[in-house]
Amino acid sequence: MQIRATMTETILIVDDEEGIRSALAGILEDEGYRTVSAADGVDALALCARELPGLVLLDIWMPRMDGIETLKRLKELHPSLNVIMMSGHGTIETAVKSTKLGAYDFIEKPLSLEKVVVTVENALAMTRLKEENASLRGLVLQSHEMIGSSAAMTTLREQILMVAPTNASVLITGENGTGKELVARSVHFHSQRRDKPFIEINCAAIPEELIESELFGHERGAFTGAVAQKKGKFDLADGGTLFLDEIGDMSLKTQAKVLRILQEKKFERVGGTRTLEVDVRIVAATNKLLEEEIRNGSFREDLFYRLNVVPFKVPPLRERRDDVPILADHFLDAFCRREGRELKLIVPEAMEELKRYDWPGNVRELKNIVERLVIMTPGRTVTVNHLPDYLGVEASGREAGGGRLDSVLELSSLREAREEFEREFIIQKLEENDWNVSKTAEAIELERSNLHRKIKSYGIDMRK
Repeated sequence: MQIRATMTETILIVDDEEGIRSALAGILEDEGYRTVSAADGVDALALCARELPGLVLLDIWMPRMDGIETLKRLKELHPSLNVIMMSGHGTIETAVKSTKLGAYDFIEKPLSLEKVVVTVENALAMTRLKEENASLRGLVLQSHEMIGSSAAMTTLREQILMVAPTNASVLITGENGTGKELVARSVHFHSQRRDKPFIEINCAAIPEELIESELFGHERGAFTGAVAQKKGKFDLADGGTLFLDEIGDMSLKTQAKVLRILQEKKFERVGGTRTLEVDVRIVAATNKLLEEEIRNGSFREDLFYRLNVVPFKVPPLRERRDDVPILADHFLDAFCRREGRELKLIVPEAMEELKRYDWPGNVRELKNIVERLVIMTPGRTVTVNHLPDYLGVEASGREAGGGRLDSVLELSSLREAREEFEREFIIQKLEENDWNVSKTAEAIELERSNLHRKIKSYGIDMRK
């Protein structure tokens, strides 16, 4: 089954024989493509300067400038441009040289028009895939962009750009919800490892008996239930970055093994005897004061110094209040787009209330509230009356949660009130348990799987 062009894509045909240019143009235009032609490399470069085609079919033997030189110039000027080489006097040496210079493929004359069409389709599909990957990469970078123009955030971004190109280990500290994972991802995306995996693991969320298997993998039969070999996070992150979140909750036994990997770049899977070598950059994060943990005997001092080569401290939101409007508008735009709603506006008075609040849950709490405002505000304007009441309460009275109760009492039906209360209750308990689902489920006496379903049902954002 042939894939015809879904849109007019321009193909440049470069050949000194008019008959070949005409024949290729005819078959490609029948397939839905637009074609332009050039008789030699000089004219081809001039055409590309005026309008960059989606693909080039390039003959090798031509007057004025041959195909090899033309290919070299094209790839220097337009590295992502795919070029298919054509030759009636092709040799393996010529084909290899073309490939080394960046040619997508090499086809011999006399041309098989069917083969030309298939090769063109494959080359254009590759071009679209590259463009899609670039677009997706841009979206990923945008989704993990560190928002804020305060002096603290400006300094943090500058430090990241300075450290990211190195292989130094990084330790990120800060309160829950400040965006430590964003810092870790930013370090990775600005590093030379950006094209390799970024693998994360929450050390606090995995039971002690499974943490070693998660980190180092296991061999078949290593323990009950190990029915097949499994790669660990270090395996998966080879060549890239491993983000150890909440490393302060890691056991001393596991800390010793992580320290060995940092020192020797080697490890064994659980139940295995073969030593594996890895090249992994470690970025760790914690909301604990590791110096105190060291004094208490619950964290290894030697591991701390291995991790703390470059320390980053992410400031809490209350210390950068000027970033609140920027963050609120960013989340507002993102959630309105996601929900397919018209862009809402937070009026200045409401924004001032947001700036005055202390944000104990930091950026994560602000994000959750903005999402709630997008869903629950009927019009396009968010006023002070739409904000949760507790935002305007002094810190001493905030724990009572009266504002949340008043908000629930304003609803018209028992079902809505029950659902809103349950949602607020779950959010509050998640906040109290550092957003750890297992701890929260245990605290409220609910099965972990049931809590997961409720979190998904109520659209509670668990991301940092």
